[in-house]
Amino acid sequence: MATKKIDDVFSIASIDPSKLSESFRDFAEKGAAQSKEAYSKMKEAAEDATKTVEATLESAQAGSVELGLKAIDALRTNAENSLSHLEALLGVKSVSELFELQTAFLRKQAEVAVEQAKSLQETSKKVAEKVSAPGKSAAEKAMKSFKAV
Repeated sequence: MATKKIDDVFSIASIDPSKLSESFRDFAEKGAAQSKEAYSKMKEAAEDATKTVEATLESAQAGSVELGLKAIDALRTNAENSLSHLEALLGVKSVSELFELQTAFLRKQAEVAVEQAKSLQETSKKVAEKVSAPGKSAAEKAMKSFKAV
């Protein structure tokens, strides 16, 4: 009986070195291309994040200055009103006049305080919107890129 010779798949003689090096080269080139692409995406994301942080910090700084100026203006107004009131109190000739001046002053100060609070609230809201805008924009951009994938 004649036996049929079957090539061993795992035998060293069946490996073609030229095909092996070609496969390895293709694998290495694909890996390098994927690494370059991943690095490029990471670099772009880091640059975008840096720009977002810078814009946020600039907005926060400008907003802090704006709020500080509003607060200083409110303090100046209150100090001027108080000094004017003290001058008026120095000329009081009767207790009834004192109560009248004091009541008018307190009413005026309450109205001024309400206006100052509204102004500070509006400014704070505007500053908060400016500060959050870069982060919101970056988040929207990121969500769009995730949806595209």
